[in-house]
Amino acid sequence: MGREDLERIFKALANANRLRILKMFQEKPMCVCEIRFVLGISQPTVSRHLQVLKQAGLIENRTQGPWVNYQIRNYPTGHPIKTILSLLSSAQKEEIFEADRKRMEKANRYQICRRK
Repeated sequence: MGREDLERIFKALANANRLRILKMFQEKPMCVCEIRFVLGISQPTVSRHLQVLKQAGLIENRTQGPWVNYQIRNYPTGHPIKTILSLLSSAQKEEIFEADRKRMEKANRYQICRRK
């Protein structure tokens, strides 16, 4: 991992909403509309955050039927990114993460996502 890779990773992690997204992904993969619902921000803003996280190599997406689910990229044990992301696990009791977890429980994609 080179200097430019590290810069991309740390720039991606330097945003509160992106940290919240990663924290949600530690719970489960999510689609854009679910993330939008939990964070209360616009779809284009969510998409931009996801793009930054993906370019940093922190997340990946998988299509499942009509859904595009985003999740933390699976790195082997001991990979530096795994170590960095493990720091989020220690933030379990943060108030904002608790509030996000409660909203995640209400984020039913079949009700909040507009599919034709």
